[in-house]
Amino acid sequence: MLAVESSVSLSVNRETGAWMNWLVYHIVSGQSYFTGIALLLIAAMASLRSTRIFERITILAALIGILAVVISSTAISYWYYAFAALMTLTWIASGHVLKWRRRATIAFAGTWLIAALIELPNLFSPSLALASSRSITIIGDSVTAGVGGDEESETWPKVLAREHRLQVQDISHMGDTAASALKRAQVQRIRSPIVVVEVGGNDLLGSTTCAQFDQDLDALLRYVAAADRQVLMFELPLPPFCHEFGRIQRVQAAKYNVKLLPKRLFLSVIAGSDLTLDSIHLSQAGHQQMADAIWQVIQAAFPEAR
Repeated sequence: MLAVESSVSLSVNRETGAWMNWLVYHIVSGQSYFTGIALLLIAAMASLRSTRIFERITILAALIGILAVVISSTAISYWYYAFAALMTLTWIASGHVLKWRRRATIAFAGTWLIAALIELPNLFSPSLALASSRSITIIGDSVTAGVGGDEESETWPKVLAREHRLQVQDISHMGDTAASALKRAQVQRIRSPIVVVEVGGNDLLGSTTCAQFDQDLDALLRYVAAADRQVLMFELPLPPFCHEFGRIQRVQAAKYNVKLLPKRLFLSVIAGSDLTLDSIHLSQAGHQQMADAIWQVIQAAFPEAR
């Protein structure tokens, strides 16, 4: 009996853990933003029916939808969030005024549908032009450099170099922030036509303020950006209420013509059960998976290696 109870308990714990991992992934990947908007559209349609069951559906879908959008930390412009909030309040206020309900509902639904369309392009990986040489520079923190100082482990930059005959300049180090990554990069001459930037996680989870991160990221991208160079940057997976870090990344990326790698690319690797050591840092299988994911993005720059 004890063995059966232990087996059931272990199964329940595994299912609970898997569900929690999915929920966390859904939020920090930004997917909850689209889930929230879908629920808001359901609430809009339900609000046009006057029965009690549809009233309950409207309230429940609207509350969960608004919460899902807020905790997604999706970095669309603040002015559009303000406009969407105004349309939402107008829709709520018109709930008992039959004359205005339909118009307010159409405006409310249209506003949030546009909000989804604004964010949609950020789900797709960028395209690259042909590179002038088979070389790439990677600037990263411990997700790229690895942890534990095991010189025998093959990090994803090394996998890229070995599997695709690339010259890889790996400027990555455990604990690097945008500021320390810049200092490390400045002592080396970057010659590669393609640069991949994987920093910001230590700023986000550490003591760096938004203002300081804005300044540091600006300096880093200004240093690596060049007219004849294509720069890619991992977009940070964001915990709830961290919109500003995402906004800073997008503003600075646009300023220096840096292409953003969608959050889902990073999270598709660290979400795997055997791909990380501690849910963040990559195992050997995780480094292989990350190399494969990055290659899918950059291979257009090296067509002869296909």
